[in-house]
Amino acid sequence: LGFAGASFAVALPQAGQWYPPRLQGTVLGIAGAGNIGVVIDFLFAPKIAELWGWASVFLVGAVLSTIVLVAYMMMAKDAPTSVYKPNPKKLRDYLKLMRDRDTWWFNLFYAVSFGGFIGFANYMKVYLMNTYQADMSSFGINVMDESNVKVIAGYFGALCIFAGAMLRPVGGAFADKMGGIKSLYIFFGMIIVLSFISAFVALPFWGAILVMFLIMANLGMANGSVFQLVPQRFGKDIGIMTGLIGAAGGLGGTALIKTFGWSQGAYDGYTAGFLIFAAMVMVALVGISLVKTRWRTTWGAVSGARI
Repeated sequence: LGFAGASFAVALPQAGQWYPPRLQGTVLGIAGAGNIGVVIDFLFAPKIAELWGWASVFLVGAVLSTIVLVAYMMMAKDAPTSVYKPNPKKLRDYLKLMRDRDTWWFNLFYAVSFGGFIGFANYMKVYLMNTYQADMSSFGINVMDESNVKVIAGYFGALCIFAGAMLRPVGGAFADKMGGIKSLYIFFGMIIVLSFISAFVALPFWGAILVMFLIMANLGMANGSVFQLVPQRFGKDIGIMTGLIGAAGGLGGTALIKTFGWSQGAYDGYTAGFLIFAAMVMVALVGISLVKTRWRTTWGAVSGARI
């Protein structure tokens, strides 16, 4: 997982070097859509383990990683000239970034968007099984077979994760066209509404799938919008900032999983979990309102992109 996170922190800045500021949302969204690997794992890892054991899952992963490594060594290169090409950094440069308040704002926004994405991605199967196992029988699913229920819940979970991963470039493209701040208002606002629906409306199984699909779609697009803004603000520090902000996203995902587990254990349901998540998205929206004028009139005014 550590190497996967490091690869993410390398891939996004390297991709962004090749394109101008006005296209950063789209480009980094496409690069970030590599999260589709989560869907592939969701679909194929359990089946591989069932047929040949869990050791084979790691073997397949190692083979695929080797193929990617060889392809990267043969084809990847840095852009010869770029406004985002970083200079060598010293330790004090990193400490300076940690003291910059915009670093923490971006950490918050990504902890909500990407944290929500990976949190729901990891908890989706548990949520569907605990809440809708009985309802699955109306779809012809044999609910008496627990392994079958897990597989079906996994497939529906993968569908929702697929939406979040594949729509990340769409969110980045929206941000390029209308500005990252306006895009985040739209996507975060939709997530709040959908979270309240999940919390207070007794949805049938198909309704829950639809709502979770839309939540994941908006989280994915919000991820793209956040990373449309990051290179405009931290162009010369994009590598370390990608790492810092990505770490915040991972912590946000862990917190969401813990929150939903606590909600189920304490209240035998997920209403509290959805409400807490909606509250965190509201905090992010308030944060956007606090920084938008300063961002648009300072670095945003000279960024060469819509903010």
